[in-house]
Amino acid sequence: MMEAKHKAYLEELAAKVDAKLLEYVQVTPETRRQAQVVEAMRYSLEAGGKRIRPVLVLEFCRIFGGSEEQAMAAACAIEMVHTFSLIHDDLPEMDNDDYRRGKPSCHKAFGHAVALQAGDALLTEAFAVILRDPILEPEMKVELLQILTSATGAAGMVGGQIMDMANEKRSDVTLEEQEAMCAAKTGALIRGACRLGCAAGFAPKEQVALADQYGAKLGLAFQIVDDILDVTSTSEVLGKPVGSDAAEGKTTFVTLLGLEVAKTRAAALTAEAEQILSQFPQHEFLLDLTRELLCREK
Repeated sequence: MMEAKHKAYLEELAAKVDAKLLEYVQVTPETRRQAQVVEAMRYSLEAGGKRIRPVLVLEFCRIFGGSEEQAMAAACAIEMVHTFSLIHDDLPEMDNDDYRRGKPSCHKAFGHAVALQAGDALLTEAFAVILRDPILEPEMKVELLQILTSATGAAGMVGGQIMDMANEKRSDVTLEEQEAMCAAKTGALIRGACRLGCAAGFAPKEQVALADQYGAKLGLAFQIVDDILDVTSTSEVLGKPVGSDAAEGKTTFVTLLGLEVAKTRAAALTAEAEQILSQFPQHEFLLDLTRELLCREK
């Protein structure tokens, strides 16, 4: 369990991100004729979530002496990308999930076509909020967009989703292939969040490399814990269906390693992430957060 002061700080950061996201995404004179898609965007953003990715952006920026203002656009941008991916993930053509974070999925609430467009709009808005930010220098905007597009595209999250879909048709997926898929599908945005924060805070190159390594460890551990919870938790706790991977015969870290070995692997990766964190200044909050993600219940 997180220390009370760290839990309060996490909630404070998440609340700031939530408020800024809704400030960015609202019906304007330019979008009043498309109000339904904006409502769908806000619906998905307001569904909540842990806000881990934007928190990583803000915190790595702070560690290197940057301000929240320097990192907030990038923090919101990566959460928009993450939310776009969840909207599309839930569609029948992908994971076919009717619930997300305890609420009907976007396509269940607004229909498939609107959900598809809401996801597309969130992806493009993610780039727009960085481009429009009044305090970022042009060179910084370019650097942040390079990081975000790399984490999002065919070499990152989208590519990982394609690998995941291809693996659904196979019964011979290896551990190495599963880790490569998760490094892209889940890990790319987490690594990207760490790198965005470092860029916003003008971190030295060697520290950026360390942050990237931390993100890779954390991302893999995060996915293994997700696979564990799909077996050990309930729909009421997670706010989404459980057991669907097993029902569909999908390969997971639990099916590859067994439950206990998967738990051991997640703990080992978390310990490696903690060791990397110890090399950063003012790392206590992130250390506590990293441990909390290993022990989380949803």
